Amino acid sequence: MSSESEASPPPASKRFARGLLETLAIIVIALLISTALKTWVVRSFYIPSESMMDTLRVDDRVLVNQLAPRFGPPERGDIVVFDDPDHWLSAAETSQYTPNPVLEFIGLAPSDAGNQLIKRVIGVGGDTVECCDGQGHLKVNGEAIDETYLDPGTAPSEVEFDVTVPEGHYWVMGDNRSNSADSRYHMDSDPFVSDDDLVGTVFLINWPFKHFSWMSTPEDVFADVPAPEGITGN
Repeated sequence: MSSESEASPPPASKRFARGLLETLAIIVIALLISTALKTWVVRSFYIPSESMMDTLRVDDRVLVNQLAPRFGPPERGDIVVFDDPDHWLSAAETSQYTPNPVLEFIGLAPSDAGNQLIKRVIGVGGDTVECCDGQGHLKVNGEAIDETYLDPGTAPSEVEFDVTVPEGHYWVMGDNRSNSADSRYHMDSDPFVSDDDLVGTVFLINWPFKHFSWMSTPEDVFADVPAPEGITGN
């Protein structure tokens, strides 16, 4: 018979308490990671309107890279989310958003999603953007662009304009040009989106799964656009 008694397992109450503490620690760590991600890296948004059809459809969920504006300004063709720059949204539009506190808490939905818009960047600081040439194409710095992301037969714009984008700002338009209250419709106030208003760049449609796709900059559309006058390089 052994002179040393075998070590007895801890009581069930202690095992339960240890397991509970480990579970709580995992939950706290997960929440901290989720909070860090939604604060500095990635946020999720849903599409509430038809202004970006058919690129983005109503109720699509998209992921937005919030780090992108910090490491370099958006490029022509990028789809961006930005805070309402100058009361572009009406009170009725902002009131349509119904927050989901659970999704907001875990970081799958922003707490202020009713105050953002999503559009495509057409002109960056220094660019001259105008509508339109003899074939109905938009022109950027004098170069006509063929916007392949628009649905066939969609007129690039039924509103004429000729603007120069201030440095640190962007001229934005929705892909559904006849149903997008974008920069064109705020020329009497402030039609440009500033760097300070940018939330981030859309990089993924993640829901519904049948719409799942990575979003990339349509570089071919703007490949021949020259740099703004007085600025070297694109």
